Amino acid sequence: MFGLDDRIAAFSDGGSVLIVLAVAVLLGLRHATDPDHIAAVTTLVAGGRERAARRAGELGFAWGLGHALTLFAFGLPILFLDQYLPERVQQGAETAIALVIVYLAVRLLVRWRRGEFRMHPHPHAHGSRTRLGAFGIGLMHGMGGSAGVGVLIVASVESTAWAVVSLVLLAVFTAVSMGMLSTGFGRTLESRPVQAVFGAVAPALGVASLAFGLWYAGAAWELAPYPF
Repeated sequence: MFGLDDRIAAFSDGGSVLIVLAVAVLLGLRHATDPDHIAAVTTLVAGGRERAARRAGELGFAWGLGHALTLFAFGLPILFLDQYLPERVQQGAETAIALVIVYLAVRLLVRWRRGEFRMHPHPHAHGSRTRLGAFGIGLMHGMGGSAGVGVLIVASVESTAWAVVSLVLLAVFTAVSMGMLSTGFGRTLESRPVQAVFGAVAPALGVASLAFGLWYAGAAWELAPYPF
């Protein structure tokens, strides 16, 4: 994001295996802060009836596991066969991600329009978002190209065994960072001041995520610039 991955990756140039492993961990931890991930996780957590930190963490970690699984599965052919997903497949995956963001944003706006956030200022354990659904969203995210720098770094390791270890670290710490991000957002939503104003903030969050999803779809097909 904003060239941060490239700056982190630069530490691995000519470095030892341990440095490459550390870079893989850092790239995994940073990966959750990609704009598409933030847009998806905020609307995913905010749109559910249960926004407690623990529940948000579960959703985020499930989402991260799905992302990590796909990232690992599609990273292995790069390591062993130097084979990449066709560009059209990646574009299709990025388009699917955009549609998920749009769906989550519209769902949030519909729930706000119905007055559900006024009706449930202190939501209880009957959330409509499931871990399986979050896992599925993560699977789609993992097919996108936003983790490309990390995969390219681990692919540059001369030892295939260490490259696989680096890929595992990249995938695992991506899941960890996504769980941490969603837990933090859930804690924020739990706070009494935020609960008091969430009904007013929800439409702005929904509109912003909707606009981002539409722009992200355009960027996937090179109809809009992608500066990240």
